[in-house]
Amino acid sequence: MILTDREIRTALRKGVIVIDPLPSENAYSSTSVDLTLDHELTLFNEQVDGSGLEQIIDPSKRRIDAERAIEAISTKVAISDDGYVLHRNILILAYTAEYVDLRIDTKYAARVEGKSSLARYGLSVHITAPTIHAGFDGRIRLEMVNHGPLPSRP
Repeated sequence: MILTDREIRTALRKGVIVIDPLPSENAYSSTSVDLTLDHELTLFNEQVDGSGLEQIIDPSKRRIDAERAIEAISTKVAISDDGYVLHRNILILAYTAEYVDLRIDTKYAARVEGKSSLARYGLSVHITAPTIHAGFDGRIRLEMVNHGPLPSRP
């Protein structure tokens, strides 16, 4: 079942779904609510090494600590007041500014979907796994890529 904007507002008012801070009135569409970016992004470091050594991410290694691996090859940066320019074919990680709690007893799930207006310029906000499962609580992690012909300021 997909909730309408009215049903989302009711669920928020009753505490069945939590979004903190609450979205502004203009954040709602017919069956969705827009969330915003946190002020910090994770940028992947350029892997330029003149030594001839090769770095490879190998997810087949069952004991890989994905978070530690990402920390080892990335840098966190703050978004300036002018925003952040995302260049073509670049992957960045971000979080929503909002904390989301989908109470497990409600059995509600949500989906992260990009805005079609931004997708027309080539911006995608998630690469895979768009489902936010019942019981999730935290900020939603986004994998953002600019597939478009020009840099973008998401």
